[in-house]
Amino acid sequence: MAQLLYIEASPRKKRSASIEVSQAFLEAYQATHPDDQIETVDIWDSDLPSFDGEALAAKYAGLSGEPLTQEQEKAWNGIRRLAAPFLTADKLVFAIPLWNFGIPYRLKQLIDLISQKDILFSFDSSGFAGLLKAQKALIVYARGLDYLSKTSSTPAAAYDFQKPYMEMWLRFVGVTEVSSIVVEKTLFGAAVDGESRGQAKQEAVALASEF
Repeated sequence: MAQLLYIEASPRKKRSASIEVSQAFLEAYQATHPDDQIETVDIWDSDLPSFDGEALAAKYAGLSGEPLTQEQEKAWNGIRRLAAPFLTADKLVFAIPLWNFGIPYRLKQLIDLISQKDILFSFDSSGFAGLLKAQKALIVYARGLDYLSKTSSTPAAAYDFQKPYMEMWLRFVGVTEVSSIVVEKTLFGAAVDGESRGQAKQEAVALASEF
């Protein structure tokens, strides 16, 4: 039995292309992996603290090997609780819309909170090492415009800070196999993005049995 963690990063819910495709994947996955457990983290329904004050002091105390104060320990335990689902998961699935060429600020906040030494990664004289046991991740990306075609006015190489960032971060924390499904032209509604959504859901269902 495996544990799959699903991170939902869009607040649009039923109108969200990334969620719609991710749900198609999860339904197909559950059908082909009936004994696996799926845990959902909705970042818009999560209590994400600011990373300042005692949390920042705890980080630097840990880096320098100093003992934590009671307040620093309390703040750091909060960071560990946020990271816990990532550490226990065997597989990861993300539903991520494109915001201002990158990822939603709430997802970036979560990543900034939990990406800490001896929580999601370690480092020593030989370099960095990711601490996640999950080796597989799927990311469903949704974008308002067209980034992939050669005639696009927003070419991925210059404007896409969504997919490269997520793939770099996942590999940094230990994930070795990252799959992606992209839904584009969602800015203009179902009349325009229907084909892209349909194709993406077909890809998702096909991937689910092998994931």
